[in-house]
Amino acid sequence: MPIKLFVKDDCPRCPAAKNACEGIGGVEVFNVDEIDGLAEAHFYGVLSTPSVLVIDDNGKEVTGWRGVAPERARLRMYEELKS
Repeated sequence: MPIKLFVKDDCPRCPAAKNACEGIGGVEVFNVDEIDGLAEAHFYGVLSTPSVLVIDDNGKEVTGWRGVAPERARLRMYEELKS
C-alpha cells in the first residue's frame, strides 16, 4: 500500500511527520509548495499539512492523518501489509 506524505516548507508540524515516515519503505513525499505536490494534494482532498495517507491498490484512501504526525508504529503496520 503506497503511503503519501504531504508537506509544506514553512509548516512547523511537518518535521515530526517526516521523522515518523523516515525508514518506512515506499513513502512518496509531496511538497504542496510545488505544482506537482499541489496537484496531488488536490486529487486527494488534502487541505492541511502535514498529511499522511495510506492508499490501496485501487488508488483509494484507506486511512490518513491530516494536520498531525502519525505514530511510526501505525505506519509500520501498513508497510507490512504491502509485503
